[in-house]
Amino acid sequence: MTATDPALTALSQGWCALSLLQGRIEAHIERALQARHDLSVREYSLLDVLSRQHTGEGGHLQMKQVADAVVLSQSATTRLVTRLEDRGLLERYLCPTDRRGIYTDVTEAGLELLEEARPTNDTALREALDEAAKNPELAPLVRAVETLKAPVPA
Repeated sequence: MTATDPALTALSQGWCALSLLQGRIEAHIERALQARHDLSVREYSLLDVLSRQHTGEGGHLQMKQVADAVVLSQSATTRLVTRLEDRGLLERYLCPTDRRGIYTDVTEAGLELLEEARPTNDTALREALDEAAKNPELAPLVRAVETLKAPVPA
């Protein structure tokens, strides 16, 4: 394949469209969350991911798993956790079976803020998708997003 290969060009255009859609959605949600709840998209995502933990076996995520879930480096995730911890929305504690492990839990204040912010996130997502669906290049991607099902935990 060469750089001018039509398959590569189509693939590149598809990737650009996907990146554009993701950027527009994130920017729209970011503005809504910041304006109404003083939360960034990453902060909301982190609270959401951590709120889904449970106390049973495998119920708590290690920081690397959290970083992967919110699509940040481990150092950026640690800084994000620290910011939310400073706001009283998260708390860290040592793993009871491995003193080297540190877990992070959402506080009651964090859960309350998350519940207040969830409708804003969902509405902003719907608005961003509706707007993107008007663009013929993005409409197929919007339809694909709308038909995706959440992965079933193993």
